[in-house]
Amino acid sequence: MLSIILPARNEAAALADLLPVLRAAQPGAEIIVSDDGSSDRTAETCAEHGVVRVGTPYSMGNGAAIKRGARAAKGDVLVFMDADGQHDPADIPRLLAKLDEGYDMVVGARSWGDQAGVGRGVANTFYNWLASKMTGHRVDDLTSGFRAARADKFREFIHLLPNGFSYPTTSTMAFFRSAYPVAYVPIRAAERVGTSHIRPLRDGVRFLLIIFKIATLYAPLKLFAPTAIAFFLLGWAYWAYTFLEFHRLSLVSVALWSASVIIFLIGLISEQITSLTYRRDA
Repeated sequence: MLSIILPARNEAAALADLLPVLRAAQPGAEIIVSDDGSSDRTAETCAEHGVVRVGTPYSMGNGAAIKRGARAAKGDVLVFMDADGQHDPADIPRLLAKLDEGYDMVVGARSWGDQAGVGRGVANTFYNWLASKMTGHRVDDLTSGFRAARADKFREFIHLLPNGFSYPTTSTMAFFRSAYPVAYVPIRAAERVGTSHIRPLRDGVRFLLIIFKIATLYAPLKLFAPTAIAFFLLGWAYWAYTFLEFHRLSLVSVALWSASVIIFLIGLISEQITSLTYRRDA
């Protein structure tokens, strides 16, 4: 059984157009609108089109809506797509076909022309590059909200997902960490209906913080080891400068060497914590 989950906050106008098309494209699927405290006609729109609605009386964030929808879904395959009309229901069979090839998650990857502005395009390109370096696998679109996943695999990581934006980042990195194969299928994203809930400055900083959070969750030593080496080399460089100029050992060099050791040890501890986080008992 297929469950399609649409996180929504004040998307009644877009849902009124999307839900009939989605029902026609996937007549046998369970459609769940996870209402994140909407104040418009989202509830009435769901009732008019006979789809399941789960929600809260106030907004808790996009990630929280995803988690509620995933918990309520009955299908063994979950499809997540935005409720704002950006994603085309006609692309769902392409994601499912790729899933049938043996993958555990398939992500709809947007091209540069489908990004919401140059700033978002540059940021997403950087995120994709960093995630590719961390995982050792090519990541075509780290932040795409259009994806299909096996329900049992996805629910393993619900506790890791943030309540705010960027659940795609966390879920993608978690699948890679657990050796669940991930594939990408090119899609075209339409212009959204209504106003975006993402604020570039605030959420740009959040995305960056989440990147480093996921880096520590995925492979901490890949983040901490280069930082420790940089501090260690900087300490030697400053020692060489002070020795040649003043013929003495600077306390700054000692502090940098000490910091490099501490950072490396924190990385080792983080690596052990990460291993325990992803440990699965029979």
